[in-house]
Amino acid sequence: MELEFKRDIDDALRRHEAFWHREIIDRPLITISVPKPGAKPLPKREYASERDRWLDAEYRAEEAERGMANALFLYDALPVAFPNLGPEIFSAWCGCPYEFGETTTWSEPCVFDCEADSDGARLNVNHPLFKALDDFCDALIERGAGKFITGLTDFHPGGDHLAALRDPAQLCVDLIERPEWVDYMIERSMPEYYAAYGYFYAKLRRAGLPISSWTPLAHDGTYYIPSNDFSCMISKEMFDRHFLPGIAQECKFYERSIYHLDGPDALRHLDSLLDIPELDAVQWVCGAGNEGFARWRKVYRRIQAAGKGLQVHLSFDEFDDAFASLRPEGVCVSVGGVGDEETARRAADRITKWR
Repeated sequence: MELEFKRDIDDALRRHEAFWHREIIDRPLITISVPKPGAKPLPKREYASERDRWLDAEYRAEEAERGMANALFLYDALPVAFPNLGPEIFSAWCGCPYEFGETTTWSEPCVFDCEADSDGARLNVNHPLFKALDDFCDALIERGAGKFITGLTDFHPGGDHLAALRDPAQLCVDLIERPEWVDYMIERSMPEYYAAYGYFYAKLRRAGLPISSWTPLAHDGTYYIPSNDFSCMISKEMFDRHFLPGIAQECKFYERSIYHLDGPDALRHLDSLLDIPELDAVQWVCGAGNEGFARWRKVYRRIQAAGKGLQVHLSFDEFDDAFASLRPEGVCVSVGGVGDEETARRAADRITKWR
């Protein structure tokens, strides 16, 4: 495979595959990107509404291409553009009203009465926003041909999907008052999600692309990032009973997976997740104000002790601690505070010596 924005793509993809197997070829996986000197952004367009801006597929594809042309993807960093229409787009396809803001999107609930409204909350592949994402994906594939990788969108199925249909606070009540309905809705929704995933997966594969997404790891087959941000609101017992089986099923569906564990209140579920045999890795996101490798050293060690890979963000002054605490096999290292190629080289030199 040859890409204009990543000439050594084949070497990088080999290291990505070694990462999934908790192995290293010559060094751990290193993802660093820096701006090119003299980069020129694409001139902004004016729109009548935020919705119009989000749905301008051709301009957004051109903007993605310009952004990657203005960056250097060093070591194992990949030039991935994913067709982002916000984190609850799957729920929009299933009936949730959808709002577009300046930097994000959000859905509104559509299931107010569990008996009367549930049947209407089904995947609609003829939904205008399904067509919008399809067009966006096509535009990225066309612009990216021979230049960059087009990835999968941010779907958020499972528990987060149900929280969107009902509202997170209402879903907490449902787990007490109608737990069987929660189980039924999760089980019903997953085949629809797999169908949506499969549609876009097949499109990317027909274009000859490896599979990647908003977490720009890659695999030459099914890959994704299971998550349940709603889980921070519930106990371990509720999570294990109602949501863990679906996440385990989702991990079986993919060939490669990295769980997005978001925030300290979600840490109570880590051991349950680590017991999923098919889960390959964990992406621990500590949240703003909680940064620092030393604070979460034991978390990273628990992940490795369970035989899982992990993604870790490090600054230069955390290298020694991380290298002494963890094994390099199965670690994806992202480095903060790197603004130029020379600084990136110095970081990579130190990571390469990690044994």
